[in-house]
Amino acid sequence: MRETEHGPAAAEVTDRLTEVFDLVGPLYRRAQRKVEQDVPLEGLSVGTRAVLMMLREHGPMTVPQMGRAQALSRQFVQRMVNEAAARHLVEAVPNPAHKRSSLIRLTGVGETVATAVVDRERAMLRQVGGDLTDAEVTACLRVLSRLLRLLDDVDMD
Repeated sequence: MRETEHGPAAAEVTDRLTEVFDLVGPLYRRAQRKVEQDVPLEGLSVGTRAVLMMLREHGPMTVPQMGRAQALSRQFVQRMVNEAAARHLVEAVPNPAHKRSSLIRLTGVGETVATAVVDRERAMLRQVGGDLTDAEVTACLRVLSRLLRLLDDVDMD
């Protein structure tokens, strides 16, 4: 017999999801601190790093698109884009789809810096250990994605 979503099994899953939330906060803060500690290597703030990674993964984007994708305010993203532009890591180019909202793209220097960041972070992540399976990582991504979608309606501006 299958338990309903309000039965004991649902309560157990809810308790386990609370454990996930309890781990995500410290994980995020420690990862942010690690990026801050590595600032001398590339001279990036956490926010600028996020902009570079978004552009590296998705190609040119508008500031509002980056804000929505990262659940950050447009104003914060604009400050991070300005910081990256001052260091010649990104540049604004015309957006054929919207005249008033330029596309932001990586420059050659930005691409080089983003690649260095990814390479360093991948080297660190290799230390996690070989006992994790692809299925476990896939399940983790599925759970975190579901939790993120649960909060899609939170206004970040």
